Amino acid sequence: MINFLTRWGIVAVLFLTVSCTKESAPADNDQKSTWVYDLAGDTGAAMGDNSEGKEKRGFYTFLFRFRDQRQIWLRTAADSAQWLPTADWDLAFTGPYNSEIFANDASKEYNPAKEYDGVGTAKVVMLDKAYHLVTEAPDDAVFETSEVNKIGWAGSTTSAGWFFYSLSSHIMQPIKSRTYVIKLNSGKFAKLELLNAYQGNPPVVTDLNWPAPYFTFRYYVQEDGSRNLNTN
Repeated sequence: MINFLTRWGIVAVLFLTVSCTKESAPADNDQKSTWVYDLAGDTGAAMGDNSEGKEKRGFYTFLFRFRDQRQIWLRTAADSAQWLPTADWDLAFTGPYNSEIFANDASKEYNPAKEYDGVGTAKVVMLDKAYHLVTEAPDDAVFETSEVNKIGWAGSTTSAGWFFYSLSSHIMQPIKSRTYVIKLNSGKFAKLELLNAYQGNPPVVTDLNWPAPYFTFRYYVQEDGSRNLNTN
């Protein structure tokens, strides 16, 4: 069993895996998006003392860059000082099991970019709408008034989180038909769907020993600068 430390306590949880393939893609025939499967998080860290082959410590943050799918690890203070102040990353996977995800927005409290006096200006809007149905980015005013910052454990249906967590089964369940639209530092618009956190992108997880943390997600960046996010 994997223990998940929140700011309010310790609970058990499991997470996912990722590599770039298209074999487990959802059946909406999207050929425009970038698919990421089984992207390994910090698999060497553990919350407790009894995780064989792992070290009890905090999880190293990693950054992800949309344009080239680069995963950038922040293992030292020097790594953080080099990358977090810049606009040269899009997502930060932070916290226990890398489950707490931030866009690069230095204006938001607790955002990694703000903690390092960054220049990131990315904004996020959450839509309870299936990814393939999100065909246009909202108006700028919607981004400017959005309070979405950390995307992690959803404590309620109105939370901006990307998964629910069961205190009885200790299993994480990604929220279906939830899409995040991002206004990037470049001014371009993107949409993101976080699909899973368990290795192999399984439709259902019942085994507490499922390998973790690994991440599966897809995203689309509109390179022409328009609000058109149609991937159908």
